[in-house]
Amino acid sequence: MKNCPKCNAQVEDQALFCPVCGFQFGAQQEAAPNQVPPQQQYNPNQQQYNYAPYPPQAQPQPAFDPFDHTAEFDKQDISDNKVFAMLVYLMGIMGIVVALLASNKSEFTRFHIRQALKFEVCEILMILATAVLFWTFIVPIAVAIMECIFFVLKIICFINICQGKAKEPAIIRNLGFLK
Repeated sequence: MKNCPKCNAQVEDQALFCPVCGFQFGAQQEAAPNQVPPQQQYNPNQQQYNYAPYPPQAQPQPAFDPFDHTAEFDKQDISDNKVFAMLVYLMGIMGIVVALLASNKSEFTRFHIRQALKFEVCEILMILATAVLFWTFIVPIAVAIMECIFFVLKIICFINICQGKAKEPAIIRNLGFLK
């Protein structure tokens, strides 16, 4: 067994590359232009490709989600007010009123109340559009499809609350009112 000079990991003597950092033994660090990268170098002793993990500097970073506001809220606030935040998606307007009366000081609940109000405003607008254009048959079908999509989005919001997250739901997150 030998040690890798780059990461100090123990490597078998016949290994051409370090399985931890990808360091190439017995050659320069830079590969020739026509040479396969160390992560995909064929190792004849193993009769398979030797895939090394990402070097430490190339580790993939978790993507930043600009619509996830969970870090803005206190964990105690989230755990204390999950039930009231769930009500706004389960009961519609009635759940919004109950949540406002029961936990009006909770920022977490207020966030979800704003999101649920966006749903309610969109649903009212869709009902008005259906009432005015019911004779077109396309508008009522489109509204029915949107209602199904909103139902699925509310279920996703409910699951996010169960996990203690505060994410803006898709579609309505782009609406500028009730920020």
